[in-house]
Amino acid sequence: MSESGQRHLILVVDGQPTMHGWWAEEKTVREKFASWVGERRKIPGARITLADEMTGQELVIWPQEN
Repeated sequence: MSESGQRHLILVVDGQPTMHGWWAEEKTVREKFASWVGERRKIPGARITLADEMTGQELVIWPQEN
């Protein structure tokens, strides 16, 4: 886990991690998640995950899995 926060945001494109970010504040990381989706939604093979590093739980995934 990064020392700067417990919530981890990761962008994966075609199975390769391309961007990471860590935030402590829930509100901030959810705003970043929405921003990343808006900016990258047209990238083929993109997947964005917001996870809680303390619990290991994936909180939100885009695109949503069926």
